[in-house]
Amino acid sequence: MKKKLVYYNIYYSIRTFNNTFLIVASTLLMLCISCTSVAQDIDDDRFVGHVVDLKSQALKFYLKDSSGVNYGSLQKLKTRLEKKGQKLRFAMNGGMYLKDGSPQGLYIENGIVKTQIDTTKEAYGNFYLQPNGIFYITKNKQGVVCKTTDFKINPSISYATQSGPMLVIDGHIHSKFVKGSKNLHIRNGVGILPNGQVLFAMSKDLINLYDFAEFFKNLGCKNALYLDGFVSRTYIPKKKWEQLDGNFGVIIAETEQ
Repeated sequence: MKKKLVYYNIYYSIRTFNNTFLIVASTLLMLCISCTSVAQDIDDDRFVGHVVDLKSQALKFYLKDSSGVNYGSLQKLKTRLEKKGQKLRFAMNGGMYLKDGSPQGLYIENGIVKTQIDTTKEAYGNFYLQPNGIFYITKNKQGVVCKTTDFKINPSISYATQSGPMLVIDGHIHSKFVKGSKNLHIRNGVGILPNGQVLFAMSKDLINLYDFAEFFKNLGCKNALYLDGFVSRTYIPKKKWEQLDGNFGVIIAETEQ
């Protein structure tokens, strides 16, 4: 009787271990498949995309150099960073700007408010197509995209840029976008993926706002923000995409740590 009980306990332990192992293995496999699927979708031939994990990658916003002059081009920023011994891994224009190169709407850099939030409801241009929004990064390395009306200024914010319109709002494409619209431009934007990582994307060719928003929505972004249009430029050397010209206001860039 004792031997049978021992055999039963051994059998039960092995069976429990095997079941647990299968569950864990299946979960890990599903996670890997999910990650692979997202990576493949981001490599959609229509777009050049870059994902940033703020916990392990160094992402900052840039506007002026040490002499108070706008960086303007991605090339100028790259050159200045290299002189400091920093390697540029990714860069993209980070929101709309005025004729003098100053940011249109809110801009926060290193926790300091450089330009105030623009709460104008009705005016001409994409920036004012309501709701517009804000992309910001907190000091605890969290990326957030929200409607301007939902934004609350607080000391925990390291960087912020305002632009518009929102592309995806609480999982829904902006209600004013028209499927099949002939309003086509090169476009760039930013969204927050389900895992909290930040997705930057720029269309390689002309695209309307609906299709651009749909790209972010299909990847699971609950909120995404349009950054700019035909002037857009992106630098991602690992993908052999190296646009270093331009004359922008805010530039969003990742450097090698």
